[in-house]
Amino acid sequence: MTAFDLTPPDSAQRAALVAGLSSEEQRVLLHHGTEAPFCGVFLDNKREGVYGCRLCGLPLFRSSAKFDSGTGWPSFFAPFDPAHVGRVHDASHGMVRTEIVCARCGSHLGHVFPDGPPPTGERHCLNSVSLRFVEQGAAWPDPLRRGGAESARAG
Repeated sequence: MTAFDLTPPDSAQRAALVAGLSSEEQRVLLHHGTEAPFCGVFLDNKREGVYGCRLCGLPLFRSSAKFDSGTGWPSFFAPFDPAHVGRVHDASHGMVRTEIVCARCGSHLGHVFPDGPPPTGERHCLNSVSLRFVEQGAAWPDPLRRGGAESARAG
């Protein structure tokens, strides 16, 4: 069970969070867009830390689970906590895939595929624009001002 509060932001909190997004972040996070491959800021990030939801700050993936999939998007074989990443059937664009979303705010993250490395065999393929990165040892952002686990340090 997660130590983070997964209660969705209320309408006022959500409006404040959305107001802080760029138009590209809104396109991807809120309208299920995809950034172009090989251009995301986190594709080649090698620093130690945790990747979280750009909108609500929920931790999503540890850098230790990141791998080079060759697809052009940051890829991870396992989430920070399985409860933090929701899965949605996606039959758009003439294909059937599994979309991944932030379990707290519902923001679009990317897709998960069954062709990743051990131990999970999964490839969580994410848009860099959907993420925020917190270096190991840095204070975790708490945009919803919830305290608790949100006031922990990344690691």
